[in-house]
Amino acid sequence: MVVLTALSFLVALLVGVFIVRARGRIPARYADDKPQRFHVGHVPRIGGLAVGAGTAVAWLGAALVDGTPVNLNVRMDMLTVLFWMLALAPAVVTGLVEDLTQKLPVSFRLLATLCTACLACWLLGLAVDRLGIASVDVSLRQWPVLAVTLAVLAIAGLPHAFNIIDGYNGLAGAVAVLIALAIAHVALQVGDRNLAALMMALAGATAGFLFWNYPRGLIFAGDGGAYLWGGVIAMGSVMLVQRNPSVSPWFPLLLLIYPVWETLFSIYRKSARGVSPGVADALHFHQLIFRRLVRKVFHDDHARQLLIRNNRTSPYLWGFCALTVLPAILFWQNTVILMLFCGLFVLTYLAAYLAIVRFKVPGWLRR
Repeated sequence: MVVLTALSFLVALLVGVFIVRARGRIPARYADDKPQRFHVGHVPRIGGLAVGAGTAVAWLGAALVDGTPVNLNVRMDMLTVLFWMLALAPAVVTGLVEDLTQKLPVSFRLLATLCTACLACWLLGLAVDRLGIASVDVSLRQWPVLAVTLAVLAIAGLPHAFNIIDGYNGLAGAVAVLIALAIAHVALQVGDRNLAALMMALAGATAGFLFWNYPRGLIFAGDGGAYLWGGVIAMGSVMLVQRNPSVSPWFPLLLLIYPVWETLFSIYRKSARGVSPGVADALHFHQLIFRRLVRKVFHDDHARQLLIRNNRTSPYLWGFCALTVLPAILFWQNTVILMLFCGLFVLTYLAAYLAIVRFKVPGWLRR
């Protein structure tokens, strides 16, 4: 497992070198008038290529050499790896194309992630066959199409949730690492080494990308990286619960409650203002923290000033995410406690959001 993680880290690190060196030759530039732009200059948005390369090489390497000649004991077979890669291809490739051209409509990107979700459920037999609520679980068993539909919605939606929180250096990447490691930990607890290896490879590749992304901000993950994180984590979450009855279905939900709730709340507040949910704005939770909690930096170089404030924003959200990851790991078998923590997160999020909007944040929270 350690070898697999190290391999994915090194590959992502090396691919990141080429992306950084080729930054001047990458054609598309992020428009200066984008509301979610918080950097100066041209930064390549194809960091997802590094994460994808590291993950793919580790997966393929494990499938090729495990047992002969090296015993990695990750139980990876080539057919499963190919199915994972084939299912992820529509979303990841579409994300990379958008990163290079910035011309793909939101509807097309939604269709791409939906295609990934359908392929994943078909090739890997994924379905959300239980939610820990007796009456609902009975319906899911009686109507398998509902179980598959829930899996499709989860896998199609999570890539966009990660794309929403991917706003500052190290933010989405660190969240992805925390969640992937948590899934791998529980997978090892139940003896699912295959799934643990898949998640560890993603975590290692993401760490290699983060070397260039935080704190220097030399590359960004872009849509390709966000779609890869969301796709792999969503597929892994569904598979973990489906294959291991001892794991509560609310374990992955609590792990992912931050990006999921950020997405749902964004849809609500935009709809309430009569704005399409697909229109980008600067009112996400992480953007409010940047604007109202992170203090101004006095520096002669505007680019350096913005970079420092950018880097100071992510730790707020890392801590926020860790507050859900920790109880999820501790109570991964207890549905009731996990439900309570999900509710507590939602209430905490709303209270924090309103406090920031109304300028009622304690002074010690401002940096």
